[in-house]
Amino acid sequence: MTGNLGWLSLAAAFLLASHFGIASTGARAALVGRIGERGYRALFSIVATVALVWLVMAYNAAPYQPVWFPSAWMWFVPLFAMPLAFLLLVGGLSSPNPTAVGQGAVLEKELGPRGVLRITRNPVMWGFGLWAVAHMVPNGDWASLLFFGTLAVLALLGAILIDAKNAVRRGLTWERWTELSSNVPFAAIIQGRQSLPIAIREIGWIRLVVALALYAGLLHGHAWLFGVSPLPPL
Repeated sequence: MTGNLGWLSLAAAFLLASHFGIASTGARAALVGRIGERGYRALFSIVATVALVWLVMAYNAAPYQPVWFPSAWMWFVPLFAMPLAFLLLVGGLSSPNPTAVGQGAVLEKELGPRGVLRITRNPVMWGFGLWAVAHMVPNGDWASLLFFGTLAVLALLGAILIDAKNAVRRGLTWERWTELSSNVPFAAIIQGRQSLPIAIREIGWIRLVVALALYAGLLHGHAWLFGVSPLPPL
């Protein structure tokens, strides 16, 4: 029963529903009122973990049904996208970030976005989103499109919903933050509201080295971890 696209679709729907149907609706406030903030976070973590494990297991068991066969150039999309994805992840996880859980007070302390937040105010979500979208290109089968597509929606729609919730909760403070930043990576820089050289200087060489080391390590160990080489076939 688990080795079919229907089961994978059900796992994908459960993952999205468990996130958007709870965290982004009135259900969250109701649960917090009953079990408290810590209880809610613990419960949500369990549900989210179960949903992700189910999705991965269903993906691994799903049959291969091609939609397109990858051309040589498609293999280079994740190769070029992943360094940026790793930089966003490393920078977002190692810096004060008002879009992260429990860090809303950063808005009051910081004068404006710094470091990777000058590139995007949702760096972690965009890091995962870029990873997912980039991997859809060379993996043109239904199972992979469902799997990576679900995670792309979770990350990129999640970034939009995070912005919407902060707009309601933080009011003018959040409005000022959005005037100095962008959700879409590099949009604020292109529009002249931020500076790329300043962003790179504030990110620092340590985060750059860590991001590149993670990229190189995963590139080297990808075949061992996931059973497929990330390099284009000869």
